[in-house]
Amino acid sequence: SGIQVNSVNVGIAGDHIRSMRSKGVITINNKDNEITAHDVERLLEDCQRIMLPTDQQILHVIPQEFVVDGQDGINDPVGMSGMRMEAEVHIITGLVSAAKNIYRCVERAGYQVADIILEPLASSYSVLDQEEKEAGVVLVDIGGGTTDVAIFQDNTIRHTAVIAIAGQKVTDDIRLGLSVLDDQAETLKRKHGESYADMIQEDEVITVPGIAGRPPKEITKSILAKIIQARMEEIMEIVGIEIKRSGYSEALSAGVVLTGGGSLIKNICPLANEILGIDAKIGIPLGITGGLVEEVNSPIYATGVGLVVHALKTGMGNNQAMMPSSQKGGKNMEQVMNKIADRMKSWFKEL
Repeated sequence: SGIQVNSVNVGIAGDHIRSMRSKGVITINNKDNEITAHDVERLLEDCQRIMLPTDQQILHVIPQEFVVDGQDGINDPVGMSGMRMEAEVHIITGLVSAAKNIYRCVERAGYQVADIILEPLASSYSVLDQEEKEAGVVLVDIGGGTTDVAIFQDNTIRHTAVIAIAGQKVTDDIRLGLSVLDDQAETLKRKHGESYADMIQEDEVITVPGIAGRPPKEITKSILAKIIQARMEEIMEIVGIEIKRSGYSEALSAGVVLTGGGSLIKNICPLANEILGIDAKIGIPLGITGGLVEEVNSPIYATGVGLVVHALKTGMGNNQAMMPSSQKGGKNMEQVMNKIADRMKSWFKEL
């Protein structure tokens, strides 16, 4: 494909992720008191003067708003005049050891880490559009180990949370509740699982092979659905608590977008509608070109595609990673995207 990969964007998630709000203030001493990008950097550094446990490090500092000489609601203060500038930011932290382990794994594979990005933030780049972020939306990424929540309003992230209950817990419930093997439980969840038992139209019988030569088991779809629904209800109830905690429960005109592998369980949207009281839809990667639509047209790939989108938007720092060797120096970005898409297409076909 002609793609030379030197460095990569990687996602990070887990129940070690924490978030908080912080404020900072600086004085402007430039000529004519004009605010520069350097002033914004100084202010964001001031916002990071917080007490953190020794095992935590800052992953993201996301501005919420700037205030210049008492004038609030400013998104970009560069070029304005003022003597005092304040900011409120959303800070996301993670375990130092978790970040170090990611760096080590990537470096041992022969690459460099260009950026570590919170996974729900990465997913938002691929499944949310600007209108949703402006109107107010909840992104719920149901993965295997964790369910990640990110709330956007007025085009910026307002709240993040990590719930230590997700798809694997559903699989465990099926395994224990029906006395089947782990891979059988996963297959039942993916092929026959439903999130809302009352919406089952035909209560068919599912036959599961017996363990070690024992007779096969017969399981009704309704029993399977009741097991799944109990856990999915718990996840949605905790999401509801996080929405209330954020303070933005009345500002979510775009509802909730469900993504990640767990969102593929049938009828999860009606369940989310009922528990959260807002419209829900499934989020799949948006705006994909270069022949990748079919391969990544699934919530499973939301984070992976989001990491690629982030790399294209930011240029992956100064690394120019994933740039075709014949085009380093910055030619047509669409050509670059098409080449990356072709390479990714071959990866997905190998899965």
